[in-house]
Amino acid sequence: MYTNHGESVSVPDLSGYTFDEGLEILDRANLQYEVSLDSGFNTDLKTFAILKQIPEANAQVKTGKTIYITLNAKNPPMLKMPNLVNTHLKNVQDILANMGLERGDIVYVPDIAPNIVLEQKYRGVNVREGFEIPKGARIDLVVGDGNGNQILAVPNLKGMDEVDAEFMILGSSLRVGNKHYLQRDSVATGQVLRQSPSASQQVKTGELIDLWIAKDNF
Repeated sequence: MYTNHGESVSVPDLSGYTFDEGLEILDRANLQYEVSLDSGFNTDLKTFAILKQIPEANAQVKTGKTIYITLNAKNPPMLKMPNLVNTHLKNVQDILANMGLERGDIVYVPDIAPNIVLEQKYRGVNVREGFEIPKGARIDLVVGDGNGNQILAVPNLKGMDEVDAEFMILGSSLRVGNKHYLQRDSVATGQVLRQSPSASQQVKTGELIDLWIAKDNF
């Protein structure tokens, strides 16, 4: 009886295919497979997509040869957030790319230092150095525009709603600083209780304004 056993075949290119698709391709080529214990992560590919194969595509192998495949991990590996604050914007792109992170939105605010990173944010929240974030995360940046030498008076935010106070701060060429939430039964949730610096105090553009905000007991 004649069989194809022992004949050479060309290894198909499996890159980018899902695991199930890859198995069908290997089966048609009369090749075996084994999944590597190691895995990688690519944000552009589906979960369990094939990232790497050994032997490589187009290599000539015997039928029945085992092809070792590496799959795209279900969850991205966690990385420690670098410190981008006080770094020039032109250097930030390289730092993020080398770590497998993506540069997100850039927001310019009044500050005497042009193109210097003032804040680093992930999903709208300031993140400190060492905070764990997933590989491929978008990091938004708050950057100085170099026009921060103007002196102005801090607006009175006490009694305002949190959202309205933030708009007032940004509209006054200032920046929202730390927000502290305090339990207050007699005051509406979200109302500004206190601010620092205080109203009418003279500050430079780009100054951080800290807020103390009421919250309920739940």
